[in-house]
Amino acid sequence: MTTTTARVTAARQAIRAARPRRLTNLLLWAAQIPLAAVFVFFGLAHLRGGGIYTVAGTAELAGAIGLLTPWLSGLAAAGLAADMVGATIITYGSMVWLTLPLCAVFVLLAYGRRQQIKALWAAIRR
Repeated sequence: MTTTTARVTAARQAIRAARPRRLTNLLLWAAQIPLAAVFVFFGLAHLRGGGIYTVAGTAELAGAIGLLTPWLSGLAAAGLAADMVGATIITYGSMVWLTLPLCAVFVLLAYGRRQQIKALWAAIRR
């Protein structure tokens, strides 16, 4: 086994070991899966808009894929929370009723997966 392969395997094991408890993990997935579906829809809609919406749509599609990827789900939730902060700033007044609650949900998801984010960060730094 090469050094790179060994490092990737060790990183995946560390991230897997950092998973939350079984019930918490189940509840997080129960929220992540429908949110990923919604953000695929949002992302595709924004890709058709052009300009800054193309950037937002790309970020939303990447976040949706990340939410469904076990070792990236916490980082994807944090990224989508940041995306929702940007959306709140850009659409101030018109869509705040949607963007702020979504931001809060993504912050909670990232918090629930914080140990996985730390393990991923440690694996990247090696």
